[in-house]
Amino acid sequence: MKRRNFIGTSAAASVGFLTTSAAVANNNKNEATAKLKYNINHSVCYWCYGSIPFEDFLKNLVELDIRSVDLVGPDEFPLLKKYNIHAAMCWGAGMGIEKGFNDLSLHDELIADYERVIPLVAEVGYTNLICFSGNRNGMNDLVGLRNCAIGLKKLMPLAEKHGVVLQMELLNSKVDHKDYMCDTSEWGVSLCEAIGSEHFKLLYDIYHMQIMEGDIIRNIENYHQYYGHYHTGGNPGRHEIDETQEIFYPAVMKAILKTGYTGHVAQEFVPSWENKIDALKQGVTICDV
Repeated sequence: MKRRNFIGTSAAASVGFLTTSAAVANNNKNEATAKLKYNINHSVCYWCYGSIPFEDFLKNLVELDIRSVDLVGPDEFPLLKKYNIHAAMCWGAGMGIEKGFNDLSLHDELIADYERVIPLVAEVGYTNLICFSGNRNGMNDLVGLRNCAIGLKKLMPLAEKHGVVLQMELLNSKVDHKDYMCDTSEWGVSLCEAIGSEHFKLLYDIYHMQIMEGDIIRNIENYHQYYGHYHTGGNPGRHEIDETQEIFYPAVMKAILKTGYTGHVAQEFVPSWENKIDALKQGVTICDV
């Protein structure tokens, strides 16, 4: 299931032995687990595991000692509380990836929806709420940046009042989200500077930005103050983050830690293994530096 489809339909470790392939992982299901270091606060995007019922997935997270989940909304909050699982990145407001704040004609609806959801996020003790620029649809990037700033500035007083941070995700417009506007760190950082509030940040998706601009570690070093959250994913293919792809995640995680970051890093790869939870174990282990 692709994420854009999941957005449209959603109401929206203790970790196993580090494996190097799906076959090895499946042959080592009974290996003893090791306690997570928790230098990295681990989270995981549920949409990648949508074939697993949500409550069953939360039980898996408890067993793995993964204490947070990403991209869940108010309908899921009661179950999160039941299992003492944090929501590191919430959704539930907006009109999806393709229709966002770069379109002035959508501002009234978007602002009203975010005004509804921001207090819901805050009242259960969560902080981060995702938002999107929308697609270009022929619009100049500078015009789109200006439009985004106009709309998002109107939400900053409410976000500040409730302690909520709106985070616009950096997505690639080359492979997965054709025509998406917020597709480079440079554009996103310029938007952060235009808004000028600590309650607006960028969700830095490592997979997407590897496709669009590369230079992952240098950008983390240079722009970390604008990045409020991180997602993983293997490139090419957006599958496991092991030796089958080109990003060396232990080095990336160390670079993130070096900036003093204390938030969450969420696994957002789409498992290709038959046992999706084994794939999740491996991904978290790789990032547990």
